[in-house]
Amino acid sequence: MNIVTIEHLTKSYTERLLFDDTAFSVSEGEKIGLIGINGTGKSTLLKIVAGLEEPDQGTVVRSRGLDIRYLPQNPEFDPKDNVIQAVLKDNQGHDHVWDIESQAKSMLNKLGITEQEALMGTLSGGQKKRVALASVLLSTAKLLILDEPTNHLDSSMADWLEEYLKKFKGALLMITHDRYFLDSVTNRIVELDKGKLYSYQTNYQGFLKLKAERLDMAAASERKRQSILRVELEWMQRGARARSTKQKAHIQRYEALRDQKAPETDGRVEMESAASRLGRTTVEISDLSKSYGDKVLLKDFTYIFLKDDRIGIIGPNGAGKSTLMKMIAGWVEPDSGTIEIGQTVRMGYFSQENEEMDETLRVIDYIKNVAEYVKTRDGSISASQMLERFLFPSHMQYTVIGKLSGGERRRLYLLRILMDAPNVILLDEPTNDLDIQTLTILEDYLDSFQGIVVTVSHDRYFLDRVVRRIFAFEGDGEVRQYEGGFTDYQAALEQRLLRGDSDSGIPEGQKDRAGSKAAGKDGDLETDGMKASSEATRRQGRKLKFSYKEQKEWESIEEEISLLEEEIQDLEKKMEGASSNYGKLQELIGEKEQKEAKLEERMDRWMYLNELAEKIAAQ
Repeated sequence: MNIVTIEHLTKSYTERLLFDDTAFSVSEGEKIGLIGINGTGKSTLLKIVAGLEEPDQGTVVRSRGLDIRYLPQNPEFDPKDNVIQAVLKDNQGHDHVWDIESQAKSMLNKLGITEQEALMGTLSGGQKKRVALASVLLSTAKLLILDEPTNHLDSSMADWLEEYLKKFKGALLMITHDRYFLDSVTNRIVELDKGKLYSYQTNYQGFLKLKAERLDMAAASERKRQSILRVELEWMQRGARARSTKQKAHIQRYEALRDQKAPETDGRVEMESAASRLGRTTVEISDLSKSYGDKVLLKDFTYIFLKDDRIGIIGPNGAGKSTLMKMIAGWVEPDSGTIEIGQTVRMGYFSQENEEMDETLRVIDYIKNVAEYVKTRDGSISASQMLERFLFPSHMQYTVIGKLSGGERRRLYLLRILMDAPNVILLDEPTNDLDIQTLTILEDYLDSFQGIVVTVSHDRYFLDRVVRRIFAFEGDGEVRQYEGGFTDYQAALEQRLLRGDSDSGIPEGQKDRAGSKAAGKDGDLETDGMKASSEATRRQGRKLKFSYKEQKEWESIEEEISLLEEEIQDLEKKMEGASSNYGKLQELIGEKEQKEAKLEERMDRWMYLNELAEKIAAQ
């Protein structure tokens, strides 16, 4: 049974058409994930369902007496209320008023809000979001509408919220970029694409498959239309006479076919690597310590970043992750220790807060202030062309920044950083406010990026996709190193608990999750279909070590380089013998260029592995 039904939905924002005569509904017990490119109207749809905005055209019908609670991206509170008052204020009609306060305190603790008498005016934006989330979850509403609920949650909080929403009996409509979260919680994905809403009765993984099938069908239909159109065009060009009714009908069919719109393909955020080359000295941290009052964030931390490092930094909110990033970027001074930055290092810092943007600036001027052109592997690209690739078409480039959505500003900020061609990229919570499509292409970009990537993130999928080493803040200034991505990190925690090692530094949420999986059914150590790796456990100490893949590569790379050099020499000899055959000579030149590019890539990789081997030997 539908509890919300929307028909013929049409809505514009300034010059943008967000919804074009489309339909949407929510049924009892459904858990819906809403996805789409930033700035296309996802948050607007949530507000329309919640009754906070009205459509330009169309009807919205809600079932009688439907209780709805809405979590906005940026909640507002009376700054004079304390935390408990703020949570209770919107839950006055709760069925169990007598124990609502104890429930609120328990939930706030799980969300990391321990100072519950603090005034709302003193809290950060992330803390306010978590207080608002607690208020919404404590309600008796039959429909929860959540806009980016996983933003500002660390991984243990996200795990807890995931389990809570899976058990929730009512209906759920949410926007989130967290793909593991979508996969686990939702039973329906709705995609907003070019003003239309497409529904898929599945989770995120199923959606990817069904969307690919939909696009294939649309492409097949377009190929068929073009084929018929060619035949019809030939008939028209032969000089069709319009005297008979039959011929007039034929002409009308041709014109209808001709005027039919082809399916629009998605824009792509194309990010080509524009990094500068790194010298031998990169970023070297020695005995770094930092405290605020009695709270020790970092104690005697030492690490030398390698040229191709992919580091993920995790830990509870407030543990010091962003502070470490700001110290590396030079924004915050350490209490003691040193950070040496190599002369060739060109750092790009994608901070949580963005930078202060002049909202009166036009989009293109904001980018041109960094560079008119950027050099990539494919040559020079203008600021306007780069904006096109970042889903800012020409008509948007002269829009002032003040008219952009939060996600669009975040994407624009990312482009500005990459236009400066950094070779060390610091990403502080990059998945907040970026849509899934942008994240996917960012991940592809980082795969080929020739430099160092360091990211603070709670997004488990992003960490598994991007990083090869985890730095986990485990309290009292300790940062422990784990090899692999987030799933490898969880497997290592399970092994620690299974062996009875100290768990004092493991966050409570992670401890509970790891402990339950380590206990397992019949002692099974499976984690999401992957067995806990003893290799990951053996490598979890502070010392640098080759990963299994790196070790195998190190053993074979010199032979691979020698073989490429021999092949290039052989091609040069063949070129001498083919000097009179222009076609053959061009073919050999092309093959030689490919081999030389491969050799250069392998030599760069050898330098990285050799540097790592030297550092391992020196420990």
